[in-house]
Amino acid sequence: MRLGMVAGAMAAAAILVAAAPPLAEAQATIAISCSSLGIEAQLCREGAEDWARRTGNQVRLVSTPNSGSERLALYQQLLAARSADIDVFQVDVVWPGILGSHLRDLGPDLDTAGHFEEVVRNNTVDGRLVAMPWFASAGLLYYRRDLLEAHGRPVPETWRELTGTATTVMQAARAAAGNDRMWGHVFQGRAYEGLTVNGLEWIASHGGGRIVEPDGRISVNNPRAVEALTLARSWIERITPLGVLNYAEEEARGVFQSGNAVFMRNWPYAWPLLNAEDSPVRGKVGVAVLPRGDGEGGVHAAGLGGEQLAVSRYTRRAEQAVDLVRHLTSRAEQKRRAIAGGFTPSITDLYEDEEILAANPFFRDLLQIFRSAAARPSGVTGPHYNRVSTEFANAVHAVLSGQMEPAAALAAAWIAPAARRRIVTAPGRAAARRRIRTAA
Repeated sequence: MRLGMVAGAMAAAAILVAAAPPLAEAQATIAISCSSLGIEAQLCREGAEDWARRTGNQVRLVSTPNSGSERLALYQQLLAARSADIDVFQVDVVWPGILGSHLRDLGPDLDTAGHFEEVVRNNTVDGRLVAMPWFASAGLLYYRRDLLEAHGRPVPETWRELTGTATTVMQAARAAAGNDRMWGHVFQGRAYEGLTVNGLEWIASHGGGRIVEPDGRISVNNPRAVEALTLARSWIERITPLGVLNYAEEEARGVFQSGNAVFMRNWPYAWPLLNAEDSPVRGKVGVAVLPRGDGEGGVHAAGLGGEQLAVSRYTRRAEQAVDLVRHLTSRAEQKRRAIAGGFTPSITDLYEDEEILAANPFFRDLLQIFRSAAARPSGVTGPHYNRVSTEFANAVHAVLSGQMEPAAALAAAWIAPAARRRIVTAPGRAAARRRIRTAA
């Protein structure tokens, strides 16, 4: 990797702000990359500035792409070049296995007691805690409570019920207001990590498995998976705009928040934004668990998400970088973020905090959702997860766009390659994680 390429990548990742005024005897300046999705950058900046004031250090917030795939590619470029330009990285729940060899072991320095145990295990690679849980997340169904009540329709329990309710309410709303921009359901349909999560939710909710099972079996090409994608394909241009094929989280939220959708699949971060003072749908929105598939085997399956904070192995300021992570993942900071931004804590007993629940009443039901969430197969695929996710997202996108039939897309993406792949246990991994590799 040439340093010039990394310099170009860093130029694209513009510096947003130098937090905290310069101090005469500042100990260090720590560069941290935070997502700018929704109000994440604002909350990250506020938390980092608070740490800077407390410690006499300074922080530099680095803007990174909203797209998870693009952000991961940037991280891989920087870390492969052993760049020290970023000290602390915000990493997605599926990245520890991909980036772990470049990240510092936080186990000796940070206490994980009280955090979701499954997330801590997810962030532990080869016995090393390479990332600290920051906030958990799971897919949720947002709905226009006012419209459902006006038309006497309950919150749908299954995806087919959602299809029917979305059709009825959308058509009635269009007729009443003359608004042809009103749609029934929006979600993340761009060919990126967000579509991997949506596709997994549809398939798992129909009893179609988790793409790659914990034992390494590639399971995605099965009749229930085909059924799930067939139903999702039927939504396009019926209850879902064709433009959804290029939607990420913020595009879906923009349509829903402008009052032009009945249902939306998104993460918990959207709740406070939908209820902001200037939001057209303020006070009109409800939140529910995602629908289950119809028939035997149908379950509610919310994609497990969340973000972590990791320290680069190549940082020149390890002590201060670890201390910044300690502050940002602390109980007090997670409580502040939950109240101010609706970010779901990784510390479990905060779901019983009355101040948090006053700001986010639906948090009462999230613990159960998190404990039954559908995790992406990042553990079993390890450093090859990004390739698996990209292949799956492209297959689902081909179905939604009408380029391929579901059975053909899943067979083309998984059956033929599976014949040339085998699942092996990665040697020396305490948790017996497995990876996909091409057989020689």
